[in-house]
Amino acid sequence: MVASIWLAKLILAHLISDFLLQPKSWVDDKNKKHFASVKLYLHCIVTAVLVFVILGFTQWHIALVVFITHILIDGWKSYQKTNITYFIIDQLLHIAVIVGCWYATFLQWQHIGNALKLLNENVQIWKIIAAFVFITTPTGILIGQFTKQWQDKIENADSLANAGKWIGIIERIIVLIFVLKNDFAAIGLLLAAKGIIRFNEKDRPEIKTEYLVIGTLLSIGIAVVAGLIIKL
Repeated sequence: MVASIWLAKLILAHLISDFLLQPKSWVDDKNKKHFASVKLYLHCIVTAVLVFVILGFTQWHIALVVFITHILIDGWKSYQKTNITYFIIDQLLHIAVIVGCWYATFLQWQHIGNALKLLNENVQIWKIIAAFVFITTPTGILIGQFTKQWQDKIENADSLANAGKWIGIIERIIVLIFVLKNDFAAIGLLLAAKGIIRFNEKDRPEIKTEYLVIGTLLSIGIAVVAGLIIKL
């Protein structure tokens, strides 16, 4: 329990310092001046102090590790392009530092070995992982093949398909979670909400409507079937 609270506090400190207490002007200054930016070091000081305070004024060495690694990670990121890829990498690096500090404080290699052994022997977990992987890109490709005859007749079909790809992945993940939780009513609400938003546009060509309806039904149907297979 203590270890879980400690980890939650570290994650909370990161979220507050990185998103609530960091003005956009600081981010712009870091991206412009990189390691020469005063705002970079000011942000890292705020982060370290917040960690020190939230952990109860006792873990100064953890605050120091967070301070140094935050400088290195944010400084590196300031040289990269501003896009989702580097944003995710940046956040994963910060989380890795937090988990590393948590592991060094509370866990041992034996605990990791036991957890991996339990994971490897749990068939249900691997079935769920396989289902979530299946409903992402593989299912998207499958739906694309099924709806190709409609897609070929639509102007700017590639742009529509690219947007639909990510919408479809997100909706299938949500639907699979609902199925695993036995919350089938929520799936109906999701389908109704999507119908109102997506199919209420005026002057939509009939062929495009058919393409979107068929794609949506296939997407949600496959996610539901995948969830039911796991539950059998």
